[in-house]
Amino acid sequence: MKKAVITVIGKDRVGIIHGVSGILSEGGVNILDISQTIMQELFTMVMLVDVKHATISFEDLKAKLESKGEELGVKIVICHEDIFNSMHRI
Repeated sequence: MKKAVITVIGKDRVGIIHGVSGILSEGGVNILDISQTIMQELFTMVMLVDVKHATISFEDLKAKLESKGEELGVKIVICHEDIFNSMHRI
């Protein structure tokens, strides 16, 4: 299994989860875990996904998510789990 972490942050609005999960579904990416919360009007979401059987390249997936983020007015970042873990290691 090859995992990646996706973070989404921005002003809350209808369609954020739908927009992100739609891109993942189209690309053959499985959502393993999801956590989301709304603090006042700020939407935050963290997803752990399996990209092992993705039907598009990681670079194309990243570009599509970033484009969807611009469309929705949120910031979407995806990185491989090992890079995420390295960045957050003490």
